[in-house]
Order: sequence, then structure tokens, then C-alpha cells
Amino acid sequence: MKVAAIQMVSGVDLQANLAQAAALIAQAAQAGAELAVLPEYFCLMGQSDQDKLALAERPGDGAVQRFLSEQARAHGLWLAGGTLPLATSDAARVHNTSLVFDPQGACVARYDKIHLFGFDTGAEHFDEARTILPGSRPVRFVLASRGGGCWRVGLSVCYDLRFPELYRAHARSGCDLLLVPSAFTATTGRAHWEVLLRARAIENQAYVLAAAQGGTHENGRRTWGQSMVVGPWGDVLAQQAQGNAVVLADLDPARLREVRGQLPALKHRVL
Repeated sequence: MKVAAIQMVSGVDLQANLAQAAALIAQAAQAGAELAVLPEYFCLMGQSDQDKLALAERPGDGAVQRFLSEQARAHGLWLAGGTLPLATSDAARVHNTSLVFDPQGACVARYDKIHLFGFDTGAEHFDEARTILPGSRPVRFVLASRGGGCWRVGLSVCYDLRFPELYRAHARSGCDLLLVPSAFTATTGRAHWEVLLRARAIENQAYVLAAAQGGTHENGRRTWGQSMVVGPWGDVLAQQAQGNAVVLADLDPARLREVRGQLPALKHRVL
């Protein structure tokens, strides 16, 4: 199955971001991708953390949700919509939500980011908990490929990558593919992005598809990029350093079986 990690450098204008996403999704579809994954905050990287509150949509309706549904249906592919802000009962906070749409445009999975990023070096400061309400449960879905096979897919977002318990829960549920739409900072990404992605692939013997923000944004923030697809042996199959791009790779179920058969680590676990 061919998959696409879509890398963006999203800005402060919703319509401009959606137009850029549409062009990249079309590129992925033309290349034969059955699954395309957008990055975290693909629809908006605002001037401040508060900007996402004004964009919050009610679950099941809204411009961004309609866009994702229409894109999936128009191109006949599975589409994981990075993240978008969904309204909560707290007017001051939203969920940072990843929605998955099937090729008919139906929303088949919703994951609210569980782990909220906090980082303070003095020069850089991030505190997602000020504007985001965390989710509480892992989410998985089954993707039926054009070739007739099924892939069990585990959802995660960005900072979740530092918490292996989530991915182990996915592995215990039989996941073959782990999605990680992200907006890693340049500082943390340089230090940890690739090693964490490869570790999650190796320890769970699964493919990892990580679609990232990658560049300098209108608000001055710098994101690391390096969108990539990692194989179950920890090998990087494809990647892109910076800028808008479509990162393509083929996922092979036979390779999954080979890795898990030769080194059945998941069967050997004790705890």
C-alpha cells in the first residue's frame, strides 16, 4: 500500500492553508497514495495560541471538517486530517483533534491528543494546556486497502511520541501502522525527532508515518520538518527535510510478517 506523509509550512490564513493542503493531497493521490496524512495544525499556525479558539468547530460540522471529507471523497483515498481544533464545554480550551476520513468521505475515527506539550528554556516557552483540553483514550481504526488487505492503524499526535505506553497499547491491539502528525519545534526535533520515531517503529514492529510542519512560519515559529516513513526494522524509507512536500513510501505486509517472525519481540514481552 502506498502512503503519503504531507509536510506543510502552515500560516495564519485558514483558506490559504486549505488551498495548499488540497494541492498536496492531489499530488499524493496522483502518485497513487491510498492514505494521506496531514501535519498537526495543518489548517492554522496562528499568531498566538488563542487564535485556534476562534477557529474551533463543533464535532461533525465545520469548514475544515467539510474540507477533509470532500478531499477524501474527491480523490478516493483515506485521509488523516492532521489536527484541527474542536470545541469543548470550556470556552477557553479546545481539543486538538485528529480526524480520519474514508474514501467515501465518512469520518471513521476521532482522536483527541492526550499528551500536551510543555517546554521552557527561557528563550522558548510552550504550554499547550492553556488552550487545549487533553483527550483520554487511545483510538485505532481499520483501513481496507485496494489490494484487499486490512491495516490496523493507531493514532497519535506530536508530543505523544515521547510516551511509549500509548504505542505499546496500539501494538497490543494489533496495530501495523502508527500515525504521528506533528509540529515539532526545531529545538526538540533536532535532538529527538528521528530517534523517537525509529524507536517507536522498532519496539512495536510496526510502520510509522510521521507528517510534520517543516519551516519558518508567519508567526516566527520554526518547526523541524523531516516528515518520514519508517519501516518495522527501524529503517527510514523516505523523508523530506523542510518545506511543502509529499513524502511517499510503500508499506509491505510481507515485510511486517518477516520482521515479526524473525524476531518475535512482541510475543516475548513479559510486563
